[in-house]
Amino acid sequence: MIARTGESALASLKGRLVVSCQAYPGEPMRSPAIMAAVAQAVVQGGAYGVRAQGIEDLKAIRPLIDVCLIGLVKRGSDGVFITPTVADAVDCVTAGADVVALDGTARERPDGQPLAASIAAVHDRGALVMADCGSIDDALHSIDAGADCVGTTLAGYTGARPVSRGPDLELLAELVGHVNVPVIAEGRVRNPQDAQTCLTTGAYAVVVGTAITHPTRITRTFVDQLHT
Repeated sequence: MIARTGESALASLKGRLVVSCQAYPGEPMRSPAIMAAVAQAVVQGGAYGVRAQGIEDLKAIRPLIDVCLIGLVKRGSDGVFITPTVADAVDCVTAGADVVALDGTARERPDGQPLAASIAAVHDRGALVMADCGSIDDALHSIDAGADCVGTTLAGYTGARPVSRGPDLELLAELVGHVNVPVIAEGRVRNPQDAQTCLTTGAYAVVVGTAITHPTRITRTFVDQLHT
C-alpha cells in the first residue's frame, strides 16, 4: 500500500476516472468480497479512484487497492441518507477511506448535528470530505461548512432540480463557475462520451457507477435495445 494523505489522494484524481463499486441488499453481488474484487478489477482497468459504500465493503477493499478510496454509508433512501451522522463519517475514516462522501444539503441530519460537525470529525482524523450536492445552494452550504470538494451526486434527487437525461451539465457548469473547490461530476454518466463532456465542462474528476459495475442494468440495456 502507498502511504498517502487525504490531500494527495484527492490530488491524484484530477482529470481522472473514479468508479463507484456498490451493490445493495437483495442484489446478487451484495457481498464485501465481491465488491472488493470489482474494485480491484476497475483499478486494473485504469481507475484512479474507487467510491464504495458500507463499512464492511470499505474494510475489504482498502487492503487491495492503492488508489484513492472514497467511502460512504447509506442508511435508508429518504432525506439525509448518505453518511448521515458524525459517527458514520468517523467509521468511514476508520475503515480506510481517504475521502468521506456525505450529504451536503442543508437538510436536518438524523443525529441533529450540523454538517460542519461531520466534516470536522473527518478532518480531525486526517481524511477529506466530498459533499454530495443537488444544487448550487447545497455546494455553497457545504463549502461554508468546510467541505474539500463537491459533487453533483444528488442532482435531480432533492427537489431542487429536475432529473436530467444524462449528467446534469448545467449544474456542473454552474458549480465550476462559482465555487473554489474541486467539482466532481457524478450521476447518470452513461458512456465515455458523457465522461469526457464532464471533464470538458470543467469537472475535476468523473465518477461512473452503474454503467461499469452493475451487470443487471447493463444487461437490461442490451436486452431492451434488441427488443425495440
